[in-house]
Amino acid sequence: MNQRTDDFLDVPAQQAQFRELVGDALRHARKAGATDAAVEISESRGLSVSVRRRAIETIEQTRDRSMAVTVFAGQRRGSASTSDFSPEALRRTVDAAWHIARYTAEDPAAGLPEPERFALHYPDLDLHHPWAIDAEGAARLAIQAERAALATSQGITNSEGASLDTMEGHFVLGNSRGFLGGYPYSRHSLSVAPIAGRGDGMQRDYWYTSARRADGLAAPAEVGRYAAERALSRLGARPVKTGRYPVLFEAPLAVGLVGALVQATSGGALYRKASFLLDALGKPVLADHLDVVENPYIPGAQGSAPFDSEGVRPQARRVVDQGVLTGYFLSTYTARKLGMATTGNAGGSHNLSLRSRLTRPEDDLPAMLRKMGTGLLVTELIGQGVNYVTGDYSRGAFGYWVQDGVIRHPVQEITIAGNLADMFRGIVAVGADVYGRGAKSTGSVLIDGMAVAGL
Repeated sequence: MNQRTDDFLDVPAQQAQFRELVGDALRHARKAGATDAAVEISESRGLSVSVRRRAIETIEQTRDRSMAVTVFAGQRRGSASTSDFSPEALRRTVDAAWHIARYTAEDPAAGLPEPERFALHYPDLDLHHPWAIDAEGAARLAIQAERAALATSQGITNSEGASLDTMEGHFVLGNSRGFLGGYPYSRHSLSVAPIAGRGDGMQRDYWYTSARRADGLAAPAEVGRYAAERALSRLGARPVKTGRYPVLFEAPLAVGLVGALVQATSGGALYRKASFLLDALGKPVLADHLDVVENPYIPGAQGSAPFDSEGVRPQARRVVDQGVLTGYFLSTYTARKLGMATTGNAGGSHNLSLRSRLTRPEDDLPAMLRKMGTGLLVTELIGQGVNYVTGDYSRGAFGYWVQDGVIRHPVQEITIAGNLADMFRGIVAVGADVYGRGAKSTGSVLIDGMAVAGL
């Protein structure tokens, strides 16, 4: 495939330049009178190409750069940013942040992390794998994926298109308490969305692959064929009778349940008292056969990071142990609001994995369907009907009716409902069909019962 000729990321040289700029900004902040300061300088580039019916629809090339400055006047905080890295712009940005800090109200929780929490030495986690591909090469791969989808069956009648996205970047973060660090990173993805059927019976589905390395992506033809098979399997969908049934969340959707747990146990929700899991630390929140493990240090993983967005060391830990919540997700600020210590999660979680101690290697999706017996396999959720204050959960859904462990027909025009606290405690099995997107992974998740509204 064709390669781009510009050498955008000369990482060692640019990292050295960014470190100098961070030092200059911190020195100017101290000169202005700041008691503390933090500076992050970043640069990234990306290429996004979308095609439809084998023709290029859009080509978007992005190139972003930013310097973000935060200064403190005691416990007053001010922030400003710029995309201009000139010395004069640097000084103006620091001065703007300082001006804001001087006139904001004091906040007892404001301030940089304690120096002993910084990741002053950290491993190379293999996060940077740039992809030398141009728009023509990207379009070729996207067209291959869409062509494979259209060729899967005559039942595939149209396409919403396919797209290939690639990006790389790097940053340096430093502060006045002695932290200085940074690293490069990359992300790549390929997706396709075919349409099956005609008229009122049309159905759409999609699939995608993503990785830090281009050679970690699934083959375009494989992505296209699987997307087409998913769209075809939706034909003939109909509602089911309203009732209470076991529900099996397909692994890509089950990741959202892990995300709901993170949201409910994050510092921001907790100190605002906007979580149904207030004061849950040390108490059962999941079924007792379940663990949630966080590991920031997996080489090449999409959720890996040697430090969080404050420079704090993240923790390899068991967040849930045999159903019991053992830790929250806290930044320095939210931890202080709660009278606790940061967990190194400023900016989010790192490679979370939901696991069951009952899962066997042979527990693939067909095995999970047999475990469920009769109930609903959910493969798509619609809308945002989650109330994290009460835990109430109500989402439109698409899926498949399962009887005696066998899929009988697709199901649409339904709503599934429950309460997250009950759903978490009602998880009876987690499959070995592990699927990870971003910073979270799990197999399919079987819940003993949820309300299903249909006919």
